[in-house]
Amino acid sequence: MKRFSTKSVAFVGVFAALHVILYFMSFGLWRNWSIYLTPIAGVVLGPWAGFSAALIGSILARAIKPIDVWMFGIVAEPLAALAAGFLAKRQWKPVIAVYAAMLVPYFLHPVGRWLPLWTILDLLVALVMVYPAARLAGNLFTDKTRLLPVSLVLVSFVAVATDALARVLLLVPVGLSSIITDSPEVVYAIFVAGAVDSYIEDILVVIVTLVVGVPLLLVLRRILHLRQPLT
Repeated sequence: MKRFSTKSVAFVGVFAALHVILYFMSFGLWRNWSIYLTPIAGVVLGPWAGFSAALIGSILARAIKPIDVWMFGIVAEPLAALAAGFLAKRQWKPVIAVYAAMLVPYFLHPVGRWLPLWTILDLLVALVMVYPAARLAGNLFTDKTRLLPVSLVLVSFVAVATDALARVLLLVPVGLSSIITDSPEVVYAIFVAGAVDSYIEDILVVIVTLVVGVPLLLVLRRILHLRQPLT
């Protein structure tokens, strides 16, 4: 992990604070508004500074408002920012490696093979989108903004899917479902309900990215004179 500049450290603090604020806002689904910030954090700050901002923000948020399943967000949200940061730097191989490290244990686990495949189809689509997202990410920092919305939507979609996949990994292969219940049938019901929420959030990610993310990135690019992520 590289040493951060003073500017990078300052913006890590800014994005961490925003992460905490958005944590307390919710659409009523099983995640919170901070997930819509993590792709922008990764794109602007880069993989490691974005990861740090999301990690600090998620830890502080859950320290202020503890929840029983606090470990899900603390692991998943920084990984989402990390994925977005790598894609913004047009580095697709680390993201593929992260996906492989989480998908392989899921499919090797008996419960993972038992759960219906449709529940993770969006995660598999995101895996296919990793390379195109990295290729198009060069449009995030050019003066030609025609392809910027498409590029940011792809990066955001992959990032949010990375968050969801990390939660799946913790729930099934790691076995944190035992915190919630010991019944396989209940795990099945929770997983299916969570998958429905996840598909709804995929749509919300596209909408929020187009309505808020693109203008925000353009403003930050202008303020910071960005031609690439800060780190």
